[in-house]
Amino acid sequence: MKITILDDYFDTVRTLGCFEKLKGHDVTIWNDHVQDVDELAERLKDTEALVLIRERTHIRAPLLDRLPRLKLISQRSVFPHIDVEDCTRLGVIVSSSQHPGTPSYATAELTWGLVIAAMRQIPQQMESLKAGTWQIGVGNTLRGRTLGVFGYGRIGRAVAAYGEAFGMNIMFWASEESRARAKEDGFATAASKTDFFAQCDVISLHLRLYDSTRYIVTADDLSHMKPTALLVNTSRAQLIEPGALVQGLRDGRPGMAAVDVYEDEPMRDTEHPLLQMDNVVCTPHLGYVTREEYEMQFTDIFDQIIAYQDGAPSNVINPEML
Repeated sequence: MKITILDDYFDTVRTLGCFEKLKGHDVTIWNDHVQDVDELAERLKDTEALVLIRERTHIRAPLLDRLPRLKLISQRSVFPHIDVEDCTRLGVIVSSSQHPGTPSYATAELTWGLVIAAMRQIPQQMESLKAGTWQIGVGNTLRGRTLGVFGYGRIGRAVAAYGEAFGMNIMFWASEESRARAKEDGFATAASKTDFFAQCDVISLHLRLYDSTRYIVTADDLSHMKPTALLVNTSRAQLIEPGALVQGLRDGRPGMAAVDVYEDEPMRDTEHPLLQMDNVVCTPHLGYVTREEYEMQFTDIFDQIIAYQDGAPSNVINPEML
């Protein structure tokens, strides 16, 4: 089977142990990012199975209509970047493991790294040291402060556990059903969304992006945050109302931000407002980018290809195709 893997920036996939699963197949790996439909159509014209690395490339109808040999898209996790209905119309199976019970510890770890980096101004202090000016100011201790986790999912609970280890008070906000589960599990929840944003010293977003969660964090929400508070987003940029975070930081609420995700990725705009702010720590969507996480993700992805080849497709998002 002719298999194409897109957006493997550092040519990592072929170095993974699980890559052996594709032995005997005709595999093409692209290391650059392309979103131009004409160029993608040329690259993928003979592809039978397409492997996607998360949401790096959008697979929409204008491209799908030009890929007559495509039979399978194999990836992992959520799929807002794929036109599933058009895949079904064109006879393309979409397999995407939702990895039940397994959080992305890599994302949780990066989240916590960003919390510490922002609260102690680690990147800014490093730049000051390199410039020969020694310290630039005084940071903030986490112990005794309140960590707010927006979303009661697997990654959010892992981040909360790290917060507990640092002696923080934990508070959750989520859907009514998720708040009820958090209470049953012994966690505190805010009385209202406004109280959540007003009371927490650190707020970390851990929601999947659906129509119901798009822009769920508004400018008004941010306006209730403390001027000393930190907002962390390692989930999706589209959880926050467009422009609200930049304006909130300019207005002083929140006082700091740590961001790993952006509206358009890869984000190469060196003039992006967040990159110009001294009170913001930015990283280039590193949450899941570890060798261990890749090994786990691509094991699932390649197993889905093998299952398709064996005539028993797995983790099928459009089951009507079966």
